[in-house]
Amino acid sequence: MPEAGALYRRALLGALPGLGGGRRGPGLPAVELAASGVTVDRAHLADYDRVCGFRLTDRLPATFPHVMGFPLALRLMTAPEFPIPLTGVVHVGNRITVRRPITADETLDFTTYAQDLRPHDRGRQVDVVLVGSVDGEEVWRGVSTYLGRERKPGGGERRHQSGRPEAPVATARWRVEPRVGTRYARVSGDHNPIHTSLLGARLFGFRRPIAHGMWSKARCLAALENRLPDAYTVEVAFKLPVPLPSTASFALLPDGGFALHDSRGRPHLAGLVS
Repeated sequence: MPEAGALYRRALLGALPGLGGGRRGPGLPAVELAASGVTVDRAHLADYDRVCGFRLTDRLPATFPHVMGFPLALRLMTAPEFPIPLTGVVHVGNRITVRRPITADETLDFTTYAQDLRPHDRGRQVDVVLVGSVDGEEVWRGVSTYLGRERKPGGGERRHQSGRPEAPVATARWRVEPRVGTRYARVSGDHNPIHTSLLGARLFGFRRPIAHGMWSKARCLAALENRLPDAYTVEVAFKLPVPLPSTASFALLPDGGFALHDSRGRPHLAGLVS
């Protein structure tokens, strides 16, 4: 696996004028990256479970293979050919399919590639696919949708502009402390400064650090842990960020959906298990 810290440093340096920044190409890199023989560190898994609220077991949460393969996806996204610079990317959606339970004694092989570059009214979107396999059998698949914001006119998908629906009744409320940003960064390898630093957050337009979107998804799945089957797909759309600190309200919906809202009823996340 690549070393995530070095990739972040390269991305930040590349964003500086004269050091590799500039407009990206119009297409996707015609490459698939692979890493084989990736094992589970049980201490790392336990730390991840604690940060996200999962029970301590040898069974991997659905979101943990995303963390295991994240450095490989990050290597793809920091390549010069990748159409969206990492420093301006926004994670707007994630879909995970669990084919069967995965345990900590299994060894995984990962592949990653980009697909479906498409216009959006605020720039361009792209899907980064990460696939986990055991002995040649696909056991896990994650698709992360990223938005690269660009100042350009018209075209592409648009957000629905209707009024905000009434927030569902909360089944739980969670106090999200500032340490969530740094603790999740350590267990995930995602050290984006918008999650860990007041200065870093303000440089990117946030008043204070925000929680990782994948922490929010994992925390919701931890609340559903007893209800999840052996094989399923869970998809989320990330809405407004979760500021650190704040209080988030979790709601379980009757159709298999779930949601996370702030204290004023504004949505942080909308999800569905199928």
